[in-house]
Amino acid sequence: MTRTVIQALWSHWRWHRIQLATLLIGIALATGLWSAVQAINAEARASYARANQQLALGQMEMLRHPSGHIPLETYVNLRRAGWQVAAVLEGRYRVGDRSVLLTGVDLVSYPPLPAVTQLEQEEAPPDPAAMLTAPGRLLAPPDLVPMLEDRPDLPPAIASTALPPNVVLTDIGVAETLLNKPGEISRLAILPDQPRGVAPLSQVAPELNRQPPGNSVDTARLTDSFHLNLSAFGLLSFAVGLFIVHGTVGLALAQRRGMVRSLRAMGVPMGTLSRIILAELVGLALIGGSMGLLLGFFLAGALLPDVAATLRGLYGAPVDGQLQLRGGWVLAGLGMSIAGTLAASGYALWRLSRMPILSGPGLQAWRGRSTRAVVTGLAGVGLGLGGVVIFLLFDGLVAGFALMAGILTGSALLLPLVLSSILHLCAGRVSDPVRQWVLADMQAQLPGLSLALMALLLALAANIGVGTMVSSFRLTFVGWLDQRLMAELYITAKDSDQGREIETWLTPRVDAVLPIRNVELDHPTGPLFLYGVVDHATYRDNWPLVAAAPDVWTKILSDGAILINEQLARRADLWPGDSIALTADHTLAIAGVYSDYGNPTGQAIVSMDLFGRIAPNAANRQFGIRIAPERSDELAADLQNRFDLGPGAIIRQAALKAQSMAIFEKTFVVTSALNILTLGVAGFAILTSLLTLWTQRLPQIAPVWAMGLTLSHLSKLELARSMVLAFLTACLALPLGLALAWILLAVINVEAFGWRLPMHLFPLSWVQLMLWTLVAAALAAALPAWRLRRVPPADLLRVFANER
Repeated sequence: MTRTVIQALWSHWRWHRIQLATLLIGIALATGLWSAVQAINAEARASYARANQQLALGQMEMLRHPSGHIPLETYVNLRRAGWQVAAVLEGRYRVGDRSVLLTGVDLVSYPPLPAVTQLEQEEAPPDPAAMLTAPGRLLAPPDLVPMLEDRPDLPPAIASTALPPNVVLTDIGVAETLLNKPGEISRLAILPDQPRGVAPLSQVAPELNRQPPGNSVDTARLTDSFHLNLSAFGLLSFAVGLFIVHGTVGLALAQRRGMVRSLRAMGVPMGTLSRIILAELVGLALIGGSMGLLLGFFLAGALLPDVAATLRGLYGAPVDGQLQLRGGWVLAGLGMSIAGTLAASGYALWRLSRMPILSGPGLQAWRGRSTRAVVTGLAGVGLGLGGVVIFLLFDGLVAGFALMAGILTGSALLLPLVLSSILHLCAGRVSDPVRQWVLADMQAQLPGLSLALMALLLALAANIGVGTMVSSFRLTFVGWLDQRLMAELYITAKDSDQGREIETWLTPRVDAVLPIRNVELDHPTGPLFLYGVVDHATYRDNWPLVAAAPDVWTKILSDGAILINEQLARRADLWPGDSIALTADHTLAIAGVYSDYGNPTGQAIVSMDLFGRIAPNAANRQFGIRIAPERSDELAADLQNRFDLGPGAIIRQAALKAQSMAIFEKTFVVTSALNILTLGVAGFAILTSLLTLWTQRLPQIAPVWAMGLTLSHLSKLELARSMVLAFLTACLALPLGLALAWILLAVINVEAFGWRLPMHLFPLSWVQLMLWTLVAAALAAALPAWRLRRVPPADLLRVFANER
């Protein structure tokens, strides 16, 4: 009997192949967009873990100096005292158009690294002495080796697959030469199995800070907010795709009511039918989910290079641009496919199981009464208020996402009631019979189109919200760059001695020399980078301030106050009028807060005199040069020739701005792509709703056709109906999208990144989005309108002979 029941139920899909294709495509789209995001996140986190393992990060205790540079004498004193430590020197190095992390380690004392072990295990390993003697060797990922070999001034390069992307490993002696940092050490690794009886660090090197394993800046934690935002967008795309599934399954079960009634009348238990339909849905979810995984894999592969560039540019995260098939996100994608399909069809299946055996098979009875829109609307209001309450009662990123989810979901559920009310008001003001019929028909078909219109509302709101956020960020970021990067040239000397020599040589030749000195300090909120500035109009006139006390620069440059960045201000809840303890001897009043977009760490600014007292040993190697722009190229060439500065030691303002803007544009390429895909899915949802509702249209159209309206006229009205509903939805999506933009800028961005952006409005982009929405609605209604235009008159006449 079970086999016969299965065949009977499956016959529905054989007769409704478009409906079956719609269901599978809906599942595939929902799963594909979600899986693409999860694949990208999984690959990025795997890259973080692989990089930590390949460079032994977080596996040993580290010693660091507050200035960021450990003197060579300190290292020698530790070794003489019996401490087993290994020196590490790191710095950014430019190779062609790429900036790589050059890492130098003491290969004699440092624990074996995977890259070195890999070379030793080769059939013809290189001579170990070649790594330690001039000119040395560079170990680099295979894609970097050709670029390194094109540089005759660099040591020979050896390819290694055991290194993170954009990382070059070499001996510390070679690194200090290439980085122009002779005798400098970035950190010391404390090796395991220290001898007993060694003098305590407080006696040998009291100025060093000891960090336990894993206490360094963790890239995975640093980028968590980025991945969380990406996951939220993927979840929104998944929800939009499920609207297609929900509508298709609901209609399919409604159309099967007559078959289910007959099977139950022949003795098949409802429990058996429910289990078979449930198994059928799971099978379809697996098929559609597998299609979605394939789609997600190719989509993630196309987007991952841009994500990798974004993470490398913003956080210095070593993310590879190659995608691997990982079991975690594959199983998660299939699980989400099954769970989403069951969630989307659960209510319809429950209603089918509760339907009386003698209930009629009419579709209008299945749709229920108009009070459902009121109940759904009240649920939407409740969800929106719930999100607001959670946000007011709790803090953090999760509360911000709860607010966003509550408002978006609540607005989607409220949409049918609002549209129905608008159509009802319009119907009362129209006297033309045809227009009255069109409005009444739109209200009658609204329950069947509501899910597609909800998907369109969410897609448009996301597009408006994210677009407003990105455009506001771009406008603010460009202005911020113009304020922050005022110097025409930026110079990095080899060491402090050369820095003093360059400063003396430049002073009579330029308008101003602005030293850029910094030191890293410990703070409860994380690393704090303290900068010293001199008294110059460049800072007074241009530095971007978020909050400031009166006469802020006078207090900083003359009265010993401090300026902190917005990230530190929000994390520690410190604002003008408060105080901050930098060291045991220096607690300073906060005079202002400045914007510092793109920086994940805390920063602060004091006068150069005060900086010299706090960190007298800080390096003096970097300078900003104020000079007439037309003289900057000539001065750069003179500096290069006179002081033999290395590549990348002189950076022009225009090049630095262009590099910063390139990183910015890469940052939002993924969200823009997901925006377009989500809007496409919403348009497809409208198409599928119109196609699946086609069987209901003839009973409403036939009487009007019989009263004299031509099929050509009716097909035009079909197009107009779709476009009007889409336009009304777009109008309602505009305030929702602006609310979403405010949440992203003022709540999510603050919690995730530590800064708040001003919100700018872009009406022209809204008009363009409205036009694209109308085009999408017209395309979605084109096929049903074409089918209506070609329907045989006999089919319309047959309506009057059928019992409805």
